[in-house]
Amino acid sequence: MNESVDLEKQAITAQPPVPSLDRMRELARRLGDPQRRFPVIHLTGTNGKTSTARITASLLGAAGLRVGLYTSPHLERVNERLVLDGQPADDEAFARCVGAAVDAATPMAERPTFFELLTAAAFGWFAERAVDVAVVEVGLLGRWDATNIADGRVAVVTSVGADHLDYAGSLDGVAREKAGIVKPGSRLVLGDVAARFDQVFARTPAADVVRLGAQFAFDNGRPDPAGAGRRGDPRTPLAHYDDVLLALHGTYQQTNAACALTAVEAFVGHRLPADVVEAGLATVRAPGRLEIVGTDPPRVLDGAHNPAAAAALARSLAEEFPGQRWNVVYGALRGHDFEATLAELDPDRIAAVLCCEPASPRAIPAQELVAAAGRLGLRPALALADVTTAVRHALEQAAPATAILVTGSFYHLTEARRVLTSTR
Repeated sequence: MNESVDLEKQAITAQPPVPSLDRMRELARRLGDPQRRFPVIHLTGTNGKTSTARITASLLGAAGLRVGLYTSPHLERVNERLVLDGQPADDEAFARCVGAAVDAATPMAERPTFFELLTAAAFGWFAERAVDVAVVEVGLLGRWDATNIADGRVAVVTSVGADHLDYAGSLDGVAREKAGIVKPGSRLVLGDVAARFDQVFARTPAADVVRLGAQFAFDNGRPDPAGAGRRGDPRTPLAHYDDVLLALHGTYQQTNAACALTAVEAFVGHRLPADVVEAGLATVRAPGRLEIVGTDPPRVLDGAHNPAAAAALARSLAEEFPGQRWNVVYGALRGHDFEATLAELDPDRIAAVLCCEPASPRAIPAQELVAAAGRLGLRPALALADVTTAVRHALEQAAPATAILVTGSFYHLTEARRVLTSTR
């Protein structure tokens, strides 16, 4: 995780004082504007955008297309952010494309941020490999995000929630910033977006807008009897599909799958064959999203870093693990409402909250988390020295009726996974 800390420090210190895409556009021009050499499906959302991007890429791959996928953050290696046909960039390709971006940036008067360099590298790699389509996830909000120099043929907004208010100012501001990725003539897919924001998205230059519930959904969602994920009957504006397996856990993944399937059909312009839908949904993976890494007792990783994500996590745990009590390993970063996030946990189902500090310069001190947990009645709450110590303590206290949940920031999931999987 030291690599992630160093890169984040670099990104923080390089933040521009005024939102602008000028630096990113200049960097892309110096590389030959690679983002113009392939079509793009562009995704943003307070929650769900990474999973939806992964599902979208899986469906496109199952349809026989050559697919680039750009997501963030990574969990173990930065290469994970650049994916081609389901495989992360190898070290040689990653170094070459990042090196080209760095070389292009050298003469620039204003130094690009780490995220801008990485985005340029991704676009360069996708152009080099002649992808049929790139699935591109926004890093922050949308309008001023480095990825927004690409013109998405399809734009997806998975959700609008109370996160990054330090940038957007209000929920309406969040919606406006996310609407900023919609380009003239594109198709817009709206997921779990409240009706109060309809006018925001109605003012976008999209040629067509489809909404969750009205035009598409994942009907009759339920846990798969064999424990392989979820089953249900997805419907889109173009088709209905019966009894399809989605190889992801969590009720919220049903919405993500419905958004992804609708976006893919909007992109290709026709319904997908049933076998393509079945293959795409049955093979998708979403690390760190209700990821079950062990049993007896269950060991679950989920990067629920804001109140809406924590509420969705709580609903999913109640359905898929009824009656289970949890030792919760929790860490959070500045900029997120950690107390409201913790408030979504059910005190009756929490055996202990083990607070630690993720490997990030924005980590909230564990004692602050303990104090917040105490105010919410989540007891006992303990401050542990680091993620490894917290996870090992959770394991020592685990019992058949007490499972382990690691949640909060994505920045401590990697180390937690290593400890949990090495002690199975």
